[in-house]
Amino acid sequence: GGEAMPYGLWTKFQAFNCNAWNMYGPTETTIWSTVKHLQHGSLPTIGNPISNTQAFVLDSFLQPVPIGAEGELWIAGDGLAWGYLHQPGKTAERFLPCPFGPAGVRMYRTGDRALWNTNGELEFLGRIDDQVKIRGFRIELGEIETAISRLPNVLGAVAMAIENEAGSRPLFAYVSRKQG
Repeated sequence: GGEAMPYGLWTKFQAFNCNAWNMYGPTETTIWSTVKHLQHGSLPTIGNPISNTQAFVLDSFLQPVPIGAEGELWIAGDGLAWGYLHQPGKTAERFLPCPFGPAGVRMYRTGDRALWNTNGELEFLGRIDDQVKIRGFRIELGEIETAISRLPNVLGAVAMAIENEAGSRPLFAYVSRKQG
């Protein structure tokens, strides 16, 4: 639970002819917001919103995209956090008034790319930014690059999380040294 099940991991689970529950959701929405009961042969979508939760796939103008079109996933509902403690700027950036509900309802900008498929289920497509999740922890690759670039004799750095055959995503940093 907490993040979308990768297709490769679900493929491995199917070898055991088992069922699973795919639960997706950021911490700001009380851990999970959508759910899908995965059965043998099904695609690992993130399913549909749980009770008292709404999911919207929106374009950059906060308008719903057509079925099958990619957009950003926004979540509203009773499980939504009030914001970030002592961080009004970050709260204002991520928690916006919801144009699809009554006055006072807010929605959360997940930063995740998604689409509604023709079966009426949400498909997780990855991140909009360079944030990655590793073992449930959010990692900002840009912050790692900045920290490495501040080291003596470092000209620049690029950080990446590269999925290996085992399905884990270790972090790698490529560094360019200053000459001399």
